[in-house]
Amino acid sequence: MAANKFETSLQSGPHHHLQNLIGHWKGKSKTWFEKDVLADESDSHMTVTSLFGGRFISLDYNSSLEGKPFEGKMIIGFDIPYQKFTSSWIDSFHMGTQIMLSSGPQTKNGFSMTGSYGNPEYGQDLWGWRTEIQILSGSEFSITAYNISPAGEEAKATETFYRRVS
Repeated sequence: MAANKFETSLQSGPHHHLQNLIGHWKGKSKTWFEKDVLADESDSHMTVTSLFGGRFISLDYNSSLEGKPFEGKMIIGFDIPYQKFTSSWIDSFHMGTQIMLSSGPQTKNGFSMTGSYGNPEYGQDLWGWRTEIQILSGSEFSITAYNISPAGEEAKATETFYRRVS
C-alpha cells in the first residue's frame, strides 16, 4: 500500500524537518526597535513539541526584554495542498491580544513566513512581519524576524540563535 502525502512528508519531507526541531533549546535573543540599533540582548529558552501525530510543532519560549520577562508560542505546520509553511503566533510582548497568522515558502535551509499586524488606534495601514527559520545543523537553528513598514521597507526586529540542550 502506498503511503499518503502526509506520511511521505513525515518520513522525508517538510513535516520530517519540523519534527527534527523537537527538544529543548537555549539561545541569545537580540531585539531592534530602530533599524540597525540593537536595543536588547537576552537569554531565551525554547521547548519544541509535536502536535497531532506530527502534523504541527509547538514552539514555546520565554525570554526577557529590558529586564522584563515575556513568553510566547508559535504553532507551525506545512500545508500540503498549498505547499507552504503556516503558523500562528502569540506572545506577551509583541502581539498584545492579537494572534498573527503567517505563511510562506520553503527556503534552502528552512522556511520563511509572512504575516501582518496593526492597531487602528495608530492608523489603518498594516505592518508586515516576516519570520525566517534556518536549520543550521541538527543541534542549531535560528529565528530571525523582520518588520515590514506599510511602504515595504524591511528592518531586522529580532534574531535568536538556538542550540539544542536536550
